Formats: sequence, structure tokens, C-alpha cells
Amino acid sequence: MGLSLEKGQSLSLTKNDGGALTRIRLGLGWDSAAPVKKGLFGRLTGGAEVDLDASAIFFDATGKVLDTIWFQQLKSKDGSASHTGDNLTGAGDGDDETILVDLSKVSPAVAQIVFVISSYSRQTFDQVKNAFSRVVDDSTPGSPEVARYQLTDSGPHTAMIMSKVSREGAGWSFKAIGERANGRSVMDLLGPAAQTL
Repeated sequence: MGLSLEKGQSLSLTKNDGGALTRIRLGLGWDSAAPVKKGLFGRLTGGAEVDLDASAIFFDATGKVLDTIWFQQLKSKDGSASHTGDNLTGAGDGDDETILVDLSKVSPAVAQIVFVISSYSRQTFDQVKNAFSRVVDDSTPGSPEVARYQLTDSGPHTAMIMSKVSREGAGWSFKAIGERANGRSVMDLLGPAAQTL
């Protein structure tokens, strides 16, 4: 289990031997706050499945958006990052959606990558529980978890600016953000994400 971060805390992405992490996996997960019940013929009779979408926004040092990764664009233009696909329900344990980033291949123009989740169906975070963002070190055997940020903020918002990775000298750092926002997709969150830089 990685270091548990609180809102606003950050962590340098370095290995135990002091080397920089190169390949990370950002996992995002969530559950429905109300149980989903299926009727005799498989129809929903109560509760609601929650479809959140994980996305990444690549910014330069001036705060300009350079690229985005989301369910309609699964790979970054520089080839450094990829989205593993859309989970429509949040069902199951562990990560519901993941974004893989090879930090050594991120364009030198990119200063920060902000990770967001949004509800395309406009479900609010009142209907979400156990939302988290975590960083896994995929450059180390066994892919250990480095850090986890557990979101405890529910409310009438439809999106969250979850976390970011930023260049820090020759390496990178991870920061837990946890800011409320509203929007159906990453395109609605470019401005709110820029405000967290």
C-alpha cells in the first residue's frame, strides 16, 4: 500500500533507491453510493450505476493546453500516455479506469498533467462513494502502489479535478487536488483544471 495523501499534499515520484519513476499508472476508481438492484428480467429497479470518465490534460509551463486523453482520444499525441478504456458502471474492485504514462517520453513542452473525472450522464457526486486516485510504479517489478488519494467530498457537482503530476527538477511529483467542478467531459474541464496549476 502506498502513501495515503490528503487534499493538497504532494509527493516526489522517486524510487526507494533515489532514482526517478519512469512508467506510472494512474488508477481512478469509484462505486455507486446506492446499490444497484436488478429485477426478475435484469431491469434496474432501484439504485443507479455511475458512469464516470477518467481523463488527462497536458499543460505547458504557461498553462496552455497541449493535449488531452479521454474516452474519445485514448493516446497522447507524443505517444507517452494511453487510456485503457471506458468503464461504464464503476463495478468491480480496484481501478475502474487507468491512464498509463511513460514520464521519460512526455514531450519536453509538457510541464504538468492534470487528471480529472467527470460524469457524462450528469450524475452528481452525491451518488458516488469510495472515489480515489492512485499512482502505481509500473517501472518496478510487482508494480507497487506509490500514493493514493481517497476522495471524501460528495455533493451536487458532476466532476472533480483529482490530481496532477508536475515536473520537479529532473523528475516528477504527484499532488492530490480534489477540487469540485462541473462538466460532462474533459473539454468542459480545461478551465477548471488550469486553475489548479
